[in-house]
Amino acid sequence: MDSTIAAILVQDGIVNGAIYALLALSLVLVFAVTRVVFVPQGDFVAFGGLTYAALEAGTLPGSLWLLGGLGVAAFLFGLHQRRAIIGMVLTCLALPAAIIAVTWLAVPLKPGALANTLLTLAIVTPIAPYIYRIGFQPLAEASVLVLLIAAVAVHLALMGLGLVFFGPEGSRAAAFSDVSISVGDFTLAGQALWILGLTGALMVALYGFFGFTLLGKALRATAVNRLGARLVGIGTAQSGSLAFVLAGAIGTLSGILIVPLTTVYYDSGFVIGLKAFTAAIIAAMASFPGAVLAALLVGVLESFSSFWASAFKEVIVFTAIIPVLLWRSLRHAAVEDDDE
Repeated sequence: MDSTIAAILVQDGIVNGAIYALLALSLVLVFAVTRVVFVPQGDFVAFGGLTYAALEAGTLPGSLWLLGGLGVAAFLFGLHQRRAIIGMVLTCLALPAAIIAVTWLAVPLKPGALANTLLTLAIVTPIAPYIYRIGFQPLAEASVLVLLIAAVAVHLALMGLGLVFFGPEGSRAAAFSDVSISVGDFTLAGQALWILGLTGALMVALYGFFGFTLLGKALRATAVNRLGARLVGIGTAQSGSLAFVLAGAIGTLSGILIVPLTTVYYDSGFVIGLKAFTAAIIAAMASFPGAVLAALLVGVLESFSSFWASAFKEVIVFTAIIPVLLWRSLRHAAVEDDDE
């Protein structure tokens, strides 16, 4: 291996690691606020990529009907909260109806990459808080194990719905830009620049959100102490819903960014989500900077593994988590869920 090949592998690893970093951040956020290991995070990557590709092709994406169905289901699940009935009508019924109508009108016009990106975010992101209201909010006081089982069930359901709405064929979209930067034998493609730029901008935006906004500070308070947050008037259910909104938006944006680079299938998000989960576990599901660094490490490890042993690259990446778990199990005593 010469320096040129090594540089290309490092570049690919950092680009992939940037996507894993976004997903790892959302996994850490959701777990900190709700104690849910958000297994379906990868499904939002697949839905985001497939929805964007469908819009670019000028067809209505199947995720529109999933959005409408889950909105109605979330409304029915919240009917017992009579004080919030107006808000539920707006968020669970009016919002999906408006998004479906706008998409129906916009698709024949093929409005371009920016409009398709915004439409994709509008279609797929609300699915996450609807899932929270239906599947996780009623289990808010359950153990982490019960929440994990529910998350796996939601993932399997979403993967099956993805097959129904998008079919078994994969989709791919055009790159955002054909511009590339060349330095000697080293070339950085335009889509890679978009991924790195948007990832960096989103991380800065998240830092500002958590550090300087009231909603961000409420999420941080809920993550530190759920009971204490409730005692000072912070709605933990609303915090959980907001955490799922952010996770859904991050997953959707990640799918939009990768669909020009690789063919996305209805189940493609599972492996991508597992790699992000590996990074989140290395960061102990608690540290945002640690999750970013671990995700970049996972991306570079995957890139070099694909060069040296492509048939075993997934095995090598997932095996990296074993020494971390062993080290943590030896260093820290086991803690019962009820004592956390």
